[in-house]
Amino acid sequence: MSTATGAMGQGAPADLVRGAMAAQAKAGPMQQLLRMAVGRETLVVPIETVREILEVGRLTPLPQTPDFVRGVMNLRGAVVPVIDLNARFGFGRTELGRRSAIIVVEAKGDDEHGRLIAGVLVDAVFEVLEVDSQRIEPAPTLGVAIAADFLAGMVNVRGSYAALLNLDQVLSPAALAALMSGSPSA
Repeated sequence: MSTATGAMGQGAPADLVRGAMAAQAKAGPMQQLLRMAVGRETLVVPIETVREILEVGRLTPLPQTPDFVRGVMNLRGAVVPVIDLNARFGFGRTELGRRSAIIVVEAKGDDEHGRLIAGVLVDAVFEVLEVDSQRIEPAPTLGVAIAADFLAGMVNVRGSYAALLNLDQVLSPAALAALMSGSPSA
């Protein structure tokens, strides 16, 4: 009877296990990504860049800063800048709602500025996904509302795509400094 089952294409349990092991061997390392909303866009960031997720609290505005700098917050005695991702991407300021959150992230920085700890204001935080790193696709050059420099790729999430942010570019100290000084180079 097991021969008939094998002939019908279902395979023996050992064959199924071997097939699963072969598929897993072809897969790349798994990567955990935090899924969030910024405006109408669904975005993901690598979980290793996330230090914590906070409710939006009191922010101290800074004078003479671009719209995307919502202010600074006190995080256990450290002054942390908060960047409004909607405004950073040119979508306008985030309307604070009950699902709005600040994600405290760490970006690489550059030679002059070193690593950067910042809060990014988002419309909502959804979940942590586990994704095969080989299934991250290149970002398209057309049809994406976010500048290509800010994207590290696209991830298929339940039949729709989420943009994988390149936080090192989004929060580049040199680019942010240029924007704050009014220079068009960023």
